[in-house]
Amino acid sequence: MPAGEWLSSSERAALDATIRRSEQLCRAEFSVFVGRAQGEPRAFATSLHRSLVAPDRSVLVMVDPTARAVEVVTGADVRRRLDDAHVDLAVATMIASFRDDDLAGGLRRGVQQLAESARPQRTLHSS
Repeated sequence: MPAGEWLSSSERAALDATIRRSEQLCRAEFSVFVGRAQGEPRAFATSLHRSLVAPDRSVLVMVDPTARAVEVVTGADVRRRLDDAHVDLAVATMIASFRDDDLAGGLRRGVQQLAESARPQRTLHSS
């Protein structure tokens, strides 16, 4: 997570803790990139996502504060539980926080929201 110039060490630690809790909740892997996108933001986020260890089980959140770009890329396994509407809601949550100059809080809330939406649904079985 190259976020050194954008997040303090305590904000990075809080975000790491949120990511760990989110991964436990939904059994997907989360990665967050904060920095300048190289080229077009969506293509850059997609290339970052492809480079992850387990892209099918991963969610990548890419934020370029300079370009004011937010991209979320989901792997095939995650996409079965996390649809575009839920991703759009999480992005809207993050953008609202970013407008209030709360980058760290927006990232934490966005990751939490994505994890909640991607959480496996409980099924009730009847005999």
